[in-house]
Amino acid sequence: MAELKKPRIGIVGIGNISGIYLKNLTGMHSKHVQVTAVTDLIHERAAKANTDYGIPHILKTQDLIESPDVDIILNITQPPDHYGVALAAVKAGKHVYDEKPLCAKREEAQEVLKVATANKVKVGGSPDTFLGAGGQTCRKLLDDGWIGKPVAATAFMANHGHEHWHPGPEFYYKKGGGPMFDMGPYYLTALVNLLGPIARVSGSAKTPIKQRTITSEPLNGTVIDVEVPTTIAGVLDFSSGAVGTIITSFDVYSHTLPFIEIYGTEGTLRVPDPNTFGGPVYVKRYREENWSEIPLLREYKENSRGLGITDLALSIGENRPHRANGEMAYHVLDVMHGIHDASASGSYYDVKSTCTRPEPFSGF
Repeated sequence: MAELKKPRIGIVGIGNISGIYLKNLTGMHSKHVQVTAVTDLIHERAAKANTDYGIPHILKTQDLIESPDVDIILNITQPPDHYGVALAAVKAGKHVYDEKPLCAKREEAQEVLKVATANKVKVGGSPDTFLGAGGQTCRKLLDDGWIGKPVAATAFMANHGHEHWHPGPEFYYKKGGGPMFDMGPYYLTALVNLLGPIARVSGSAKTPIKQRTITSEPLNGTVIDVEVPTTIAGVLDFSSGAVGTIITSFDVYSHTLPFIEIYGTEGTLRVPDPNTFGGPVYVKRYREENWSEIPLLREYKENSRGLGITDLALSIGENRPHRANGEMAYHVLDVMHGIHDASASGSYYDVKSTCTRPEPFSGF
């Protein structure tokens, strides 16, 4: 029997995050997928990827999207550009996997999903960290009842922004940026994986620092006008009945807050950093005096970015739903906007979208 052809991936955007995608898709995930083409507005970046990872083709963006040698578009452009690339991909009959967030605006993401459905192609969205050993160990512990019925959750992401280290930090402070849209997808996706979809949110969003000065190279000394809230606090009412809180901030120098904790009727689960794939995972049950570290029960402890698009690729031939899917990515986008909307209106936002809690993952 002839070997089945591996799904072929074309990458649009060779920026900071592309290195780990290229490494993993041509390395640990190469048994299942192959990268056949790359493109970037800066040709030298695409050429370097071509040289470093042996990618067969360097193409212009539209040529890559229309290429017969590409089945899936990996869209790792900047957030404001996600929509244009994703829409062109699904119109061309290609599956697409976007870096987070799915699109900058709800209506953009809705159009991408509508066209994808009409053209019978799949949409996926980052993050895929919830598929790693840490997130899936937590999922198993919850599903197995280690802390009883989950009743509440907390999530915290707080630092002092990107202008002191990132080579091009301006977009983090422009429309479509900010801590919720930058890091919220990791935290909210982890929570949806553990607790299911969110039905209602409220929030408060502030911009305490109106200008930022870049201290990293090559833009050292450049002043940024901040256009988005940089400290956001939200309350999440899950469809399951659990209540959650989330704080994301670019205004905090240091803190002692946990990444994520889930509180149940019989104990507490401490979830590792949702921007990583590994642990540690801790549980403290109500009769116990001390926290217990739980050995990781699943694969992919290291940086395994690319799991989501690989799962999408395999799901095509296996005719099943993929886990880091467009439905969930859109739900997370809707929730993030909803928290900002609730702050602006001074009232709750009833989340219009929902999603199916993704199936557990134990490896390919």
